[in-house]
Amino acid sequence: MPSYDRLGELLDPATTVLLTVECQQGVVGPDSALPELAEEARSSGALANVARLVAAAHEGGVQVIHAIAERRPDGRGASRNARLFRAVERLPVQQLSGTTAVRLAAPIEVAEEDFVVRRLHGLSPLQGTEVDALLRNLGCRTLIVTGVSANVAIPNAVFDAVNRGYTVVVPTDAIAGVPSDYTPAMIRHTLALVATVATTDEVLACVSRRRRTVRR
Repeated sequence: MPSYDRLGELLDPATTVLLTVECQQGVVGPDSALPELAEEARSSGALANVARLVAAAHEGGVQVIHAIAERRPDGRGASRNARLFRAVERLPVQQLSGTTAVRLAAPIEVAEEDFVVRRLHGLSPLQGTEVDALLRNLGCRTLIVTGVSANVAIPNAVFDAVNRGYTVVVPTDAIAGVPSDYTPAMIRHTLALVATVATTDEVLACVSRRRRTVRR
């Protein structure tokens, strides 16, 4: 874990953006297409921690971007070059554009100033989407990555962000994957090599301290 001062330096609200990844009803909600992942996101507290981080970001002036994965009803433009994509086509719940499946899942609250970026293809919230351009236009230097899954989209987002020159912070208890013991292994042996890892409480403490300093 980083020192409190080091983490605080990284989390300047003016240059920090919070990214939630696929925290949508059809993925982590009660009627998820991936019930095992949804259960893990909820029972581990990861989804609740994402909601806490989003609420603190709204209060502390940190920009929030929600990355949503969806498909057109006709499937046009969707990727089919991996086993995962073909399996998604057969799931009982589809992440179809305009449906409740692609709305943010409770208890996460979306504010008017948030960006919601939707993608129809690929595995990454950054590659081939608006996210990178938005981050640059917002003056982002540090990207906080949260959400699901630790198996695919989260490491994809972290590596893509690092390769684009951003410093990444991963709240270890605000991401989830399956099985439950995979996430800590991924964090320890992969994400910790390229990102700053911390707990949700540590991130919140730094954001809160920044907010108190600005108000004085």
